[in-house]
Amino acid sequence: MQYTAPLRDIRFAMHELLDSKAHYARLSDHQELDTDTINSYLEAAADFAQSVIAPLNRTGDMEGCRFENGEVYTPTGFKQAYEQYCELGFPAIAADPAFGGMGLPTSIGSAINEIMGTANWSFSMYPGLSHGAIATIEHHGTDEQKATYLENMNTGRWSGTMCLTEAHAGSDLGLIKTRAVPNADGSYAITGQKIFISAGEHDLTENIIHIVLARLPDAPAGTKGISLFIVPKFIVNADGSLGARNGVTCGSIEHKMGIKASATCVMNFDGATGYLIGPKNRGLNCMFTFMNVARIGTAIQGLAAAEFAFQGSLTYAKDRTAMRSLSGAKDADKPADRIIHHPAVRNMLMTQKAFSEGGRALVCYLSQFADVVAQGESGDVSAKDVKYADEMLSLLTPIAKAFLTETGYEAANLGVQVYGGHGFISEWGMEQNVRDTRIACLYEGTTEIQSLDLLARKVLGSQGRLLANFTKIIHKFCVENAENDDVGQMIRTLAKLNKQWGDLTSRIALQGTQNPEAIGAAAVDYLYFSGYVTLGYLWARAAVLAKAKLAQLDDDLSADTSLHSEYGFYDAKVKTAEFYFAKLMPRTAVHVARINSGESSLMAMDIEQFAF
Repeated sequence: MQYTAPLRDIRFAMHELLDSKAHYARLSDHQELDTDTINSYLEAAADFAQSVIAPLNRTGDMEGCRFENGEVYTPTGFKQAYEQYCELGFPAIAADPAFGGMGLPTSIGSAINEIMGTANWSFSMYPGLSHGAIATIEHHGTDEQKATYLENMNTGRWSGTMCLTEAHAGSDLGLIKTRAVPNADGSYAITGQKIFISAGEHDLTENIIHIVLARLPDAPAGTKGISLFIVPKFIVNADGSLGARNGVTCGSIEHKMGIKASATCVMNFDGATGYLIGPKNRGLNCMFTFMNVARIGTAIQGLAAAEFAFQGSLTYAKDRTAMRSLSGAKDADKPADRIIHHPAVRNMLMTQKAFSEGGRALVCYLSQFADVVAQGESGDVSAKDVKYADEMLSLLTPIAKAFLTETGYEAANLGVQVYGGHGFISEWGMEQNVRDTRIACLYEGTTEIQSLDLLARKVLGSQGRLLANFTKIIHKFCVENAENDDVGQMIRTLAKLNKQWGDLTSRIALQGTQNPEAIGAAAVDYLYFSGYVTLGYLWARAAVLAKAKLAQLDDDLSADTSLHSEYGFYDAKVKTAEFYFAKLMPRTAVHVARINSGESSLMAMDIEQFAF
């Protein structure tokens, strides 16, 4: 499949729906940023993605990474593509200018990451993991650590990883056993094994900077006894040159279902020299900086999967013929009608389109809050604004990570379905998309873990305050558009579900006081409900905007034929929003019913009764 970056829709989400000009005007570091400049970066990313890394997507999947004597070799073409990626400055897009970055906002970096990730997710994993490592050092590192590592990481000369998981611990980081023993020079000897380390070893950069969780000898048990360390592949000398090879090696790479061109490594730390970052025994708190960045990146993978599936499905459906339409021949010059005329195929295409474009709007929305947090108090942004943006990020990040990856996986499966038997064949790219995106529902916290984070920690843990921040936004929007006849049904549905969101939360909180298992039983359905309402809000906003644009264009169409494509774009927005509310929003009723059924049917059976 030939990927084409959806620049028109990215520009719609950034500039029109979320008013990038007004957003950047509030941020003192970005007040001079104009639309033309933003578009030029997006166009450069699109050109590179389409011409350089998209052609490597299938060949990388077929070839995979090669592991020989502790060294990892990326597939043919990856090293040259990475060098070009760095030469064009893409790793430094959103990095601090004080350390070799361009200093552009996170929101622009997110849009570029979507383009790169849709073209070739495995390739995008290598620079993608560095972003979180960089953010962790920026936020928690000493001035010396920043000076030592950041510039080379920002320019892509060095890369970074996050080393959390151990074979016996999985997502329960309180169980990790990796040890950090103090050395006489103030460094630490790190010993242990980490698994599932994406880009833990490869041939793209001259050094790899590992961010590692480990325990000090006197550390308390559980998550309160974890510290964070910088462990470079090669020790960095005082003058910035590379010194001796550190005691960290790759023991093997995993044989995986998907993203085969991205090396997933078992990393062995054998007395490796590490440097404490952040306070002792507070490593998990520091690591959340990394994890939140990674979770937004994973949400983008869900969006990318939906976009890739939609593009492939649409191309195929507009060409493939099968049977006649029930209402009569649509392609009379052909022996059968193209499958895009059949309602069942339309349903799959519209679902993919609704999830990809709605997901894009959510990522852009989330990224604007990330811009405010990154900027901090300055210019027109107050400390209160920063706190509010941080709270919105806290609420929306688990929704975006889990909901977009699950709907992206659904869209990817629909891609196989649209192609029929051909979808099961490798050459079309649809089955690879399913395999590649399946991991997105797992890493950086599974859907189930994100659900518990959303419901237990973010919503109930804040006594509903974080949720109220967002439901007030939706309520205000619904009130403002209550008399808008063009979108009346959408607004009424959204207002009803927004109120129900609060009611559901109160009901679950009450059930949880009687039986804590009720919270766990409700969490996944609660997250899905939250996701559908969140995307519903953004689709309703898109419909209101598109309707207004159509009204403006109506009078000009006859005089300027070039406006027909723009009219069609906005008309499609309205129709997709109507589809979302008619066909996808009703799914919320199922999730409400499942929540209301409680936990009893889940917990009634004894463990011994799970027999075979």
